[in-house]
This record gives sequence, structure tokens and C-alpha cells, in this order.
Amino acid sequence: MTSSPSVKPVTVSFREALRFWLRLGFISFGGPAGQISIMHRELVEQKRWISEKRFLHALNYCMLLPGPEAQQLATYIGWLMHRTWGGVVAGVLFVLPSLFILIALSWIYVAFGDVTLVAGLFYGIKPAVAAIVLQAVHRIGSKALKTPIKTPLPWVVALASFIAIAILNVPFPWVVLAAALTGVLCAKYAPGQFAAGGAHGAAAAAYGAALIDDDTPTPEHARFKKSRLAKVLAVGAMLWLLPMGALVAWQGWSGALSQMSWFFTKAALLTFGGAYAVLPYVYQGAVEQFGWLTGPQMIDGLALGETTPGPLIMVVAFVGFVGGWTKEVLGPDALFLGAALAASLVTWFTFLPSFIFILAGGPVVESTHGKLHFTAPLAAITAAVVGVIASLALFFIAHIAFKTGTAASFPANVEWPSVLLMVAAAIALLRFKVGVIPVIAASALAGLLLRWAGLA
Repeated sequence: MTSSPSVKPVTVSFREALRFWLRLGFISFGGPAGQISIMHRELVEQKRWISEKRFLHALNYCMLLPGPEAQQLATYIGWLMHRTWGGVVAGVLFVLPSLFILIALSWIYVAFGDVTLVAGLFYGIKPAVAAIVLQAVHRIGSKALKTPIKTPLPWVVALASFIAIAILNVPFPWVVLAAALTGVLCAKYAPGQFAAGGAHGAAAAAYGAALIDDDTPTPEHARFKKSRLAKVLAVGAMLWLLPMGALVAWQGWSGALSQMSWFFTKAALLTFGGAYAVLPYVYQGAVEQFGWLTGPQMIDGLALGETTPGPLIMVVAFVGFVGGWTKEVLGPDALFLGAALAASLVTWFTFLPSFIFILAGGPVVESTHGKLHFTAPLAAITAAVVGVIASLALFFIAHIAFKTGTAASFPANVEWPSVLLMVAAAIALLRFKVGVIPVIAASALAGLLLRWAGLA
């Protein structure tokens, strides 16, 4: 039970906060929307550790950053309540359970993936994942392509991004850069073409006094100081340079672990729009450039990411595990240890920038209550993200709908059971608003039954 809304909660101890962040790490299903909803319900409505206004203000900043916004929001609130270690603990516990679970599931996948049970489950999950990506196109597009004035420009940017990725094979960073440049030019010569945003829903009803309320003064540790900023940046640089330097000294720059660490550092800085937006970039590098895993394995990894707690970008742990296993980074006699090491390293280099962004930028944000908003370049990037995700959906559909991943020999080459499962999952998600986890569970069961019946 929650206390009376008229009674302001007492100071929250670090131990009490730690227990909450640990529990959150195990129940954070549903992607960023679900995870943010859980935090809002727990922290704003029930525990009242932070007010609605301060919660949304922090969320607006996290939405501007590359990286998983839900994990960054947890880091921000933990930092605001209990200084640097509070933020580190909140952010780490948001990720750690998912890392352990994914390492275990990835090992089962690579070791027993051909077993009828596992193969059947994944046969059903893959179409559900394609439907989930289609849902993401609809959900993000319905928001990102709306502007205060009637203009087709956001749609043009989205379509151009789709063509660039899906047809012209333009690298993802160039698509982001072109979108940002478009936003800069529009802000200067055509104001209003891209909407300023950042609101995440109408103002909620009052939940009572909060520990960190609308008018609560910014604590001393959250006030901007140049010396503090320099310290955070120096420590962050050291935490990146030391492991990277050790890897290069051990395996050389061309070593698989070194290349994974560098690649996912770049990926961490390009995840505007969430995990779906950066997956095409990860696919280009991990599948096409380095050969750490195959296209179908990438779909399987996304399926695992969808069915485990934590940020969806944790699919990088699967990519790292399979890549470490495939490349035998610690030799053929230590496949699991090498794969687990690779998964841990790519997780470290993917999430380290998120902590730096929050700990370095948080004090600036705390001084701008009610003033933070999306800039035109970021709004243009968000529009481009819609096209990028649509290209990802097309890729998944092609690999699921056709037995060889192409439309050759249509319609004999069509994988009809997968197509029907995908359509059913899409209808459940888009029309009947069924949750992601029930859809994946039902699809997995259907795939298992189809495999046992010899129809798949």
C-alpha cells in the first residue's frame, strides 16, 4: 500500500533504493515504453520519490541522447537521489540481470540450436519479431512525422532514409548526418518544418508531495561545476581507454575483441531513436562487414532481446556472444568463456557512454527546468529513424517470408506458415493491442507445434 498523498515521503536510504533498482532489473520487460511506464508507476504514483514534472524533465533529456532512454532515466533518477554511486548502481542493475540471462540463453542457442524444441520455438518467435518491428514503425512514425504545420518534409526525410538503407546500402552514420544537416538548414531557413517536442503525455493528476518535488532545490551534487564536469569526463575517458588499450596490447587492433569493442563504442553514439534505429548499423557491421554472425542469427538475437528484461539494445550481448563463439576469441577449448567475455565487453562499451552522458550532462539539465526541448536536427533524425526502422522491417520480412531470403520462385518459395504467423502477430499487436510478451509466447508455442507436426 502507498502512503497518503498528503504526506511527503521520508528520505529514501541507499539500501532501499538499491533493492528497488535490483527488482526493476528483473521486471523491466516491454521495451522502453513498458520500462518507463513501470518506473512512472513505481516512482511517481506509488513511492513518490520524484514528481511528475521532474520525472518528465529527466525523461526529455534522456530522449535527446543516443542510447537506451529507459536505462538512462534510471541512472538519472538514481544519481539525483544518491549522487554518483546512486546513478551507477541504478544504471548497472538495469542491465546486469539481462546480461546474465542473455549469456545463458545465447549459450543454449549456439550449443543446442538445432534441437527440435529450440528450433521450433525460434521458428515461431521470428515472425513475431517482424511484427514487433512493424509495430515500432507505426508507433514511432505516428509521433515523429507529425508537425505543428502541414508539411511533407518529415515524410520526405523518412522515405529518403528508407531508400538509402534498404536499396542504396548507405552506411547508417551518413544517414544520421544527412538528417541532422537537414534539420539544421530547416531551423535556419524554414522554421517550423520540424516540430519541437519532448512531451511524453498530458500532465497527470497530482499524486501528492514527492521527495524530489517540482520546487525541491537542486541538491549540491547536481549543480553544475566545471571541475566536476572535467572529473567525470576524465574518469569516463580512463574507463574507456584502459580496457581498450589492454585489448589492443593483447590481441592487436585487428583482433576480434578489439574490433568488437571499437565497433560497439561507435554504435553507442549512434543509437538516436532507440535500439531499433541502430540495429541496421549493427547488422551492417556484425553480419556483412565482420561476419560475427549471420542474418537469421541476428533475427534470433532480437527475439531473445524482446523476451528478456532490460533494454532491447542488450541484443548486442547476443551479437558479442555469438561472435566470440564463432571467432574462438580464447581458442577452441574455451568457447563459452571467450563468448561470455565478448558479450561482457560489448555490453561495457555500449553502455559506458550512457553513464557519462548522464553524470556529465545532468547538472546542466537540472538548471533548465521547463526549458529543455527537441532541436530541429534531432527532430529530423527522429524522422529518419522511421525510415531506418522500416528498412529493418523489410529485411526481417524477406528472411521470414521466403525460404532463401529472396522472392525468387514466387509463390513456391514462400514460407507460408511463417507469413501467417507474422500476420496474426501484427493483427494482435496493432489491432487488439496485445502485449509483446503474450504475442511472443503464443508465436513460440505455435512454432513448436508446427515443427512437431512437420509443417515447418
